[in-house]
Amino acid sequence: MYRKRIVWIATALALVPAACKSNSPAVAPRSAAVVAVTRSNLASSLTVAGQFEAYQQVDLHAKVSGYIRWIKVDIGDRVHQGQVLAELEVPELEDQLAGTKAEVRHSQSEITRAQSEITSAESDYSALHAEYTRLAEASRQKPGLIAEQELDDAHARDQQAAAQVGVAKAALDAMQQQLGISEADSHRVQALSNYEQIVSPFSGVVTMRYADTGSLIQAGTSSDTQSMPVVQVAQSDLLRLRMPVPESDVPYIREGGEVEVKVSATGRTFTGKIIRFTRALDPSTRTMLTEVDVPNSDLSLSPGMFAEATIQLQHKPDALVLPAQAVVQNGDTAYVLVVDSTNHVEKRNVTLGIQTANQTEIASGLREGEQVIASGQTGYQAGEEVTPHAAFIPTAAQEAGE
Repeated sequence: MYRKRIVWIATALALVPAACKSNSPAVAPRSAAVVAVTRSNLASSLTVAGQFEAYQQVDLHAKVSGYIRWIKVDIGDRVHQGQVLAELEVPELEDQLAGTKAEVRHSQSEITRAQSEITSAESDYSALHAEYTRLAEASRQKPGLIAEQELDDAHARDQQAAAQVGVAKAALDAMQQQLGISEADSHRVQALSNYEQIVSPFSGVVTMRYADTGSLIQAGTSSDTQSMPVVQVAQSDLLRLRMPVPESDVPYIREGGEVEVKVSATGRTFTGKIIRFTRALDPSTRTMLTEVDVPNSDLSLSPGMFAEATIQLQHKPDALVLPAQAVVQNGDTAYVLVVDSTNHVEKRNVTLGIQTANQTEIASGLREGEQVIASGQTGYQAGEEVTPHAAFIPTAAQEAGE
């Protein structure tokens, strides 16, 4: 009797969980916001702060020391190439120039005199040589007619006259060389005299004036001389827009690349093209200097102004894309959670291509039309069943409006 009661109790206890389980309600699959893989034209860009610089800028120094005789320009003045901006007064240089010119004239006179001496020497030689030739011919035809001493004397005078011609020609050559030296010295002093004028090397704007009339200016020809420039000239009708490009975007920079420029100071927006870049990174900033040439004939833009530059880096038509938040990146790998046709979650690794602020290109790992969980990916497990519904992904315009 006791054993029958124990069996009955055990049977009852075994049936209780089964009864409870059969009466509990079923758990519904969790909801999941999904987006579809679509195709779209995708482009990536980089927005950086750029600064305008003068295309050329130079401090103009004097090459000779002297006092400012006059200076005709001031800051803000537009100047053209070859225009005389200032003139120095160097009296001792004028005296040197006069002395070198006199030396040239003296050398020319010496050349004229040497030429005359050659003519005279050649005349003497011609006469003495003719005399010796006649005596020698007479002595040959009638031996003993001409004394040997007389013949020897005539021969010596003939050779001496020939030597005098050589001496006169050597003197002429020396005078000609001296003339070359004198002319070179005169040209040197004349060139220094020309440096009394400070001339603009290109058309531009005077951005700084360092000296006034009467200022003493030291020659700027030696690195150990603290010479003061006279003026500074900048070419501002053409500007360089300089932009630092981060290391990660350097591979996409190319000559002719399109750049959209927005200048807040003037409210002006325009499109330019990359003209040049350094092809080397700055070790301190890990950026590469890139330049756009900007015409500025009306001088509405000033060197030193800042601009917001948007550089077009990559462009790919008809690319497979997903919203950026639908892709989970973990170091060098990336994955998405795909909801299959049976509404089960599948974790799938993908290869990424172009990435923008809002969209990411899927280079491989997905097909067009597949459904991907758009947010909260860490809350789902592979193999889990979900109830998918369309996710709301704000556009860039909607985000801006908010």
